[in-house]
Amino acid sequence: MKLDMKRPVVPLAVGSIRIVVADDHPVVRFGVKNMLMNDPGFEVVGEAEDGDVAITEVLELEPDILLLDLHMPRLPGLEAMRAIMNRSPRVKIVLLTSTISTQQIIEALQIGARGIVLKDAVAGDLSQALRAVISGDYWIGGERVVNLLKALHELMQKAAAIPEKKTYGLTPRELEVVTCIVEGCSNKDIARQFAISEETVKRHLSNVFDKTGVSTRLELALFAISHKLVAMDA
Repeated sequence: MKLDMKRPVVPLAVGSIRIVVADDHPVVRFGVKNMLMNDPGFEVVGEAEDGDVAITEVLELEPDILLLDLHMPRLPGLEAMRAIMNRSPRVKIVLLTSTISTQQIIEALQIGARGIVLKDAVAGDLSQALRAVISGDYWIGGERVVNLLKALHELMQKAAAIPEKKTYGLTPRELEVVTCIVEGCSNKDIARQFAISEETVKRHLSNVFDKTGVSTRLELALFAISHKLVAMDA
């Protein structure tokens, strides 16, 4: 997708940009915070480990930018963003995510997101993305975007042209948990693999059961295999 990149990246004005980092992984928060602290243009003023805390931090600290994980416990990123936009529309929200569908990008932008940064591109993109957003532009697909309407139109065309795989509303993290269940992992194994608590694993499983209509781990594994929710080795 070719996006409008006419406006050059400009340096930040004098004064630090105040940022809250919201991600359920402590390692991710630590890494992003350290990255931003090494740039004199940014100041991390708060952290949040779930969607509810992210809302509280934004309302109390009134940061310039909220870096928000798309897939958060207790309150997912898009729902947290809706709540924040209703109560604190001044803050600019940049989503952090490992994976995101075209439809989710469209929904996020319609709610009020100013940018989307993939976690595997954070080292190269984050600083540029924040500078683009703070200057009034957007950051989509690893590029600075000036014309949001044009970008949305292109995204909608892409979404219509390529039907996305049916996932029954499961988030990428929930799909990862499903894969672990198919592989026979225990809750403790899953918690260790993703550096989350067993209570968070139980919440993910409860959500997965609700969305797929199953009630046991065996039923879930059979459902996942028959509906091709997981990649099976040949």
